[in-house]
Amino acid sequence: MTSPWSFRALSAITIENVWKQFRIPHERRPNLLDYVAGIFSGGKRYSYEEFWALKDINIKLERGESLGIIGPNGSGKSTLLKLIAGIMKPDKGKIEITTGSIASILELGIGFHGDLTVKENALIYGVIMGLPRREMRKRTESILDFAGLARFQDAKLKNLSSGMQIRLAFSIAIQVEADIFLVDEALAVGDIDFQEKCLAKFREFKQQTKSLVLVSHNMDLINGFCEKTLYLMNGEVRALGASREVTSQYVMDMKAKPTQ
Repeated sequence: MTSPWSFRALSAITIENVWKQFRIPHERRPNLLDYVAGIFSGGKRYSYEEFWALKDINIKLERGESLGIIGPNGSGKSTLLKLIAGIMKPDKGKIEITTGSIASILELGIGFHGDLTVKENALIYGVIMGLPRREMRKRTESILDFAGLARFQDAKLKNLSSGMQIRLAFSIAIQVEADIFLVDEALAVGDIDFQEKCLAKFREFKQQTKSLVLVSHNMDLINGFCEKTLYLMNGEVRALGASREVTSQYVMDMKAKPTQ
């Protein structure tokens, strides 16, 4: 008989009954008198709209398994990724990371400084991502090569395009020794050669039984790397299951959606 503890050890991420709410403020100016009173009192009148970005999400991801997250814009994909990363906390439910550590390839470039050189930023960003300074010094050359930025290493970062900066951040982030990688549309930047290098790195992760949680609008990418896929619609689970079945449903839904 299998122990419940041995089953639990196989899980990488467990998401149970997760809800996430945002409060959207709206300034209230019902009439001229209230407007003037607000000016003299030094305060403003606000009303709040309660918006549930995620509603009752339940997922279990096993060790070495990868999850795709798809859905139209505003469906809650990036919010869920941030909850898994620990950047935000759910209002209800819980998220448990039961296997190893997480590397988040989300808001790339946070921590960069435009007046420092590309090489200096690479060193600093790597340390922010949790890599030892000594290790970063060893890896900086290969990171810049991967990003295609070796000849720009002494240029100030602010002189690079936003796409080049994101390539640099992505190239550093994948150096982190982690068991789970959270990726949000990072492959949307860069040329075909850079994207192919990223895909090769993801294949390497899967061979090492690392897990990917991948948000993307590219159904081929999702089908190629993710065993299961979560389809979100208005913050709710529209479908969850084998990737090809779920992505097919999403494509059909989008085709059936009336054009505006």
